[in-house]
Amino acid sequence: MKLEFIATLASPEVRLRFLAMERSLRAVGCDLPLRVIPYHEGRFDLPRNAEWWEDAKLCDWLMQWKAHPTMRKYQCLLEKNFQFVDSDVIFLRNPNEVLAACEGFITSCGHWKYPNETLTAESESLVSQKSTNWQLSIFNTGQWACDRRLYSFEQLRERCEAEGFRNTCLTFPHHEQPGINLLVNTSDVVINNVTLPPLRMESTWAGDYIDAHFERFWVDNQRKPYLIHWAGCDMSKARPIDRLMEDFLLSDELDAWRQEIRSRSEKTKAIERSLRGRLRRWKRAVMAGARELSRS
Repeated sequence: MKLEFIATLASPEVRLRFLAMERSLRAVGCDLPLRVIPYHEGRFDLPRNAEWWEDAKLCDWLMQWKAHPTMRKYQCLLEKNFQFVDSDVIFLRNPNEVLAACEGFITSCGHWKYPNETLTAESESLVSQKSTNWQLSIFNTGQWACDRRLYSFEQLRERCEAEGFRNTCLTFPHHEQPGINLLVNTSDVVINNVTLPPLRMESTWAGDYIDAHFERFWVDNQRKPYLIHWAGCDMSKARPIDRLMEDFLLSDELDAWRQEIRSRSEKTKAIERSLRGRLRRWKRAVMAGARELSRS
């Protein structure tokens, strides 16, 4: 695969993560154009060799369906020779070099171990018809590359709106993972996961590295992950590998990032306290009702 560009999805809310990702990309020697799909109407100033990238026709169509904003990633399915990454990724090796000998659709995650959040009941019924080992073709949609165009816009629209696809690809309310997995798995492209044989690359998920000596897994450079993804990681629970991302932030950016984590953690705790309070009140009401019934 000869990459032509790197793609991502971003908004002002993830600007700091985006900056770390972009700087890591340049630090490993990749000078490919960076195309940034807007999550919503918000924008921020982009660095050199990066541009906002919006397919108006695709966005209008998704808006008509009230589709989740992350489904704007479908734009990549209309292109070829790209690497997509979410903003919560940093690069450890040049993707241009790592993927040079690869063909087809390339992913590098470990979702084959636990394909949760990548399927709906609707999509699993279709994907599982592909193979008894269908789990090996499931992937995280925050990191993937492809050397060919999988759909034209018209083909994409027809497939997504079809019975058996619509609820997964357009009206699923949470995110784009089941939709992209279904669209790729029902295309004719071969899906190759570099964490599986023959390459057996070490994990690209930050959550798999739990101690300060995580680099001991990367002695073999050919098996060293070329990126690290913090998908689903609770950033309020610091882990040693987080420094790989934080090292790409300037001191004032790092301060802002840590304050952002604290604020997010405080909001989560407040919601949890509120839910616990509601559950206690509900339990008391149920018990009081039960006592009244027992007296009657």
